[in-house]
Amino acid sequence: MTGTTIKVTLNGTTIVDGDVIEASKHGTMDGKNHPGLLRNKGHVGFLGHGDVVKFRNIQIKEL
Repeated sequence: MTGTTIKVTLNGTTIVDGDVIEASKHGTMDGKNHPGLLRNKGHVGFLGHGDVVKFRNIQIKEL
């Protein structure tokens, strides 16, 4: 994440490339309050939203 833009690349393919502010200017998709939405540092979380997920060979680099 750089500023309010976020880019996610999975296996060499960009799957998310957008601006958090632009995407949420009319509220979030779930209509809920997300207090960490505008934080520019903190923890990285991997969420399955109720589904089982498995990860391996994860690489995170500071931009």
